Amino acid sequence: MNILHYIPSLDPTKGGPVRAVLDLARGLFSRGHEVSLLTCEAGEASNRNDLGRVVVLPGPPLSNQPFSSEQAAVAMHCIVSSEVTHVHGVWNYSNAQMGKMARRRGTPYFVSLRGMLDDWSVAQKPLKKRLFHIAVGRRHLERAAAIHCTAQGELDQSSKWFPNGRGIVIPNLLDLTPFRSPPGPGLARAAHPILSNGRPNVLFLSRVHYKKGVDVLIDAAAILNRRGVACNTIIAGTGGDAYLAEMKARVATADLGSEIAFVGHVGGDDKISLYQACDLFALPTSQENFGFVFPEALASGTPVITTKGVDIWPELVESGASSIIERTPLAFADEIQRLLTDGPARKAMADKAKPFVFRAFDEQSLLDRYEAMYAGSLHRSPVIA
Repeated sequence: MNILHYIPSLDPTKGGPVRAVLDLARGLFSRGHEVSLLTCEAGEASNRNDLGRVVVLPGPPLSNQPFSSEQAAVAMHCIVSSEVTHVHGVWNYSNAQMGKMARRRGTPYFVSLRGMLDDWSVAQKPLKKRLFHIAVGRRHLERAAAIHCTAQGELDQSSKWFPNGRGIVIPNLLDLTPFRSPPGPGLARAAHPILSNGRPNVLFLSRVHYKKGVDVLIDAAAILNRRGVACNTIIAGTGGDAYLAEMKARVATADLGSEIAFVGHVGGDDKISLYQACDLFALPTSQENFGFVFPEALASGTPVITTKGVDIWPELVESGASSIIERTPLAFADEIQRLLTDGPARKAMADKAKPFVFRAFDEQSLLDRYEAMYAGSLHRSPVIA
């Protein structure tokens, strides 16, 4: 098949949606499909040869703006050259333009929501989003060949926004190759001496953003400190300067500077090593439609503690290697303490973690499902309107 993907930016700092698109393009390309990535910002993708063709639209990057006439001409040319078009995201006007152009050509198109219609997400700037949805969003979604969600929880929350549309659930593709022969904890311990001070280690790895609950975890660490429960909390990730400074000040106010370390961005083998060097992974998030960090932690053998804000929380429960709790400092403190002081329970979870991920997120099985989704659209009469 000739498959076109559109996402306004492939800048890796934009988070999970970019990674999801890159991993899916890589997987489809590895199976012999003709894959094109259409974007305004290519980032490092322009230097990769495992993704197919990367097409960068002329002009400045888009920020919720429509295509210029020149950009629209390039986009239409890519649509004409494809059998199916896959649009990622909801709230950028150019996404709806891609759907409209595909409809005009009679080309089936798919929309991946990327968590943008989850209840928490829609509650951010709700009036602006509702107006956009009334003007163009609902039509864009309901005329798609399918609305792709990465978890049943995402479909359950979002389906009210496209009552006449067709939803389909397929998890994100996850490249498990690096986890088959992981580097071991040595790399992380050499880079971050706090990991070797004799205390157990709790890892937060994500954007340092209010949505992710960094403040909740810091307050949980303060509770544990008052209880005399010794542990380190490692905060890995980058964020806005102001919020990062606020969180560091929160640590200083609680006098936790020797127990909480901000280590910045980690990637590649260093990231996997950090997972392996930690006893627990904790993320008190408000919302994740998938969250790559959860299967990554489990694939590293590290048990997970998180909330029902994660759309794949039922799958995490099924793993037997995760605890789903309330998003409060007390709940996180209690669960961290329970697992750190119950070695057999923690080991039982760790032993279940990796086998679950390799079974539930097998790359070839997921690629089969994406191929079936695309192929099914080619046997239907396209909706042209």
